[in-house]
Amino acid sequence: MFTKKMYGSLLLAGVLTTGVLAGCDSSSSTDNATKDTTATQTIKVAADTTFPPFESEKDGKVQGFDIDMINAIAKKENLKVELSTMQFTGLIPALQAKSVDVAVAGITIKKSRLTAVDFSNAYYKSGISVLTKKSSSAKSLTDLKTKLVATKKGTSSVDLLKSKGIPEKNIKQFDNINDAYSALASGGADAVVFDTPVNQDYANTHSDVHAIQSIPTGEYYGIAVVKNNPDLLKKINDGLKAIKDDGQYAKLFDKYFGGDKSGVVNEELAPDKAALDE
Repeated sequence: MFTKKMYGSLLLAGVLTTGVLAGCDSSSSTDNATKDTTATQTIKVAADTTFPPFESEKDGKVQGFDIDMINAIAKKENLKVELSTMQFTGLIPALQAKSVDVAVAGITIKKSRLTAVDFSNAYYKSGISVLTKKSSSAKSLTDLKTKLVATKKGTSSVDLLKSKGIPEKNIKQFDNINDAYSALASGGADAVVFDTPVNQDYANTHSDVHAIQSIPTGEYYGIAVVKNNPDLLKKINDGLKAIKDDGQYAKLFDKYFGGDKSGVVNEELAPDKAALDE
């Protein structure tokens, strides 16, 4: 009888021990699952560094409004940014080829681009301006129809110039906007037509030029995201909202635009609502 009781007690202890161990295993699995869902995700981000003050490169370091913004968004969403640089015209093809996940370069949201990539909600409201030397007699874009006008290849400025009747032969397109400004400085172009904040950034450090006309084009910049990745797109939008809510977004305007808030987009403006009909 004593032996049977001992056997029964040992059997019960074994069952209890197995149950405890099983419970530990279950808890460990849960912990691992939790860790997996919160693991840092690396995203490949491409930028064009010839778009100051949104992107530029100094002493080998990429900097600017867009760079600080995407890094702040990444921090909010537990993402790690792996940054690469390329020409503007290569950004959307790189997203289509899935060699990068995200692109930032003051990219205007257009309906034509929405067929190739996805966009975040709008983060900057821009326009286009006409920059000339102060010695020029031109007063508006109309006065430049027989002149040479410089801009950046593949941008909405090219579309605008064509729509305003500037002959294609008179539009000098450069891969780098700095080359367009160099053409203006050397007399190789009579004007630069480009995004207002970039033209203004150049004018701030060159006293011999000025903007003769601002053209409200209804352009909004968005963060371009590879197609068919709704989880990543949601993280980008959630992170953008988060940095707006905590004030980081507003501080970027103080840092890069001297407090000029004309480009601020306070609302969550969806890309299909912000897109240009191009």
